[in-house]
Amino acid sequence: MKSSPYLILLTGAMLAFACSASAADAPKAPPTDVLQFDHTRVEAALATGVGGALQTNSLYKVLTSRRVAPGTVEIHTLDTDVFYIVDGTATFVTGGTAVDPKEIGPNELHATSITGGTEHHLSKGDVIIIPHGTPHQFVEVSNPFLYFIVKVTQQ
Repeated sequence: MKSSPYLILLTGAMLAFACSASAADAPKAPPTDVLQFDHTRVEAALATGVGGALQTNSLYKVLTSRRVAPGTVEIHTLDTDVFYIVDGTATFVTGGTAVDPKEIGPNELHATSITGGTEHHLSKGDVIIIPHGTPHQFVEVSNPFLYFIVKVTQQ
């Protein structure tokens, strides 16, 4: 059976794309150098809600976040979240049972609500740690509610 040069070229291109896509999807190794993020970058990310990922790698992520409204229930099966509240107040529910959880991506679920959770009142300067697998949801937030997130990936 004779192969078409176009078929060979297409197969080669598809293989190259698949290899580059899988390499691009693999999380990068943690940096070995000290990282510093200038206060203007951090302030801009908190003010606009854009550019919140300060560092993302295979072991952890450091993000800024700005909320102006409550959020959906989240469950991270691999990531433990550490929040440091920069400004504002929020009512945050953790634990309990997630109602109607749906997978939205690898190791990430969303749910419609939480039953039997614990309510936390968060304000400037507070730190809260949410272990992986724990349902959590912002049910009330000030406008704006600003916080840092460190996501530690379970190995």
